[in-house]
Amino acid sequence: MKPNRQKEMQNKDATGSKGERLARKFLQDNKFVISHMNWRFGHKELDIIATKNNMLHIIEVKTRTSAYWKEPKSAVVKRKQKNMIAAAEAYISRENINTETQFDVISIVINGNEHELEYIPNAFVPSEI
Repeated sequence: MKPNRQKEMQNKDATGSKGERLARKFLQDNKFVISHMNWRFGHKELDIIATKNNMLHIIEVKTRTSAYWKEPKSAVVKRKQKNMIAAAEAYISRENINTETQFDVISIVINGNEHELEYIPNAFVPSEI
């Protein structure tokens, strides 16, 4: 891997990790109980699995820096949604969960030491995909 590309990937990973930490804190501050972070099913991943008020929340975290030209939430495209649904079905089956499930998105834009977080509950509905 070229040095510039390697540094770019490291920066992307650091930004993503910081975003997931911010998302976790937001969820905990808002009384969500986090069950798993970065749960994997094959090549598919669920960023955060949490519960609140007897609802299972499957949460995708998208983080960008202020220099990025697109809003983070716009990266949760149909293909990503289908992957999340497949992974969630596997998780629900493995854990024998029998409760309502909701797919949420947390969009974070980091600008230096500041950040803007947007929580989008029920961001998409599996039956509409």
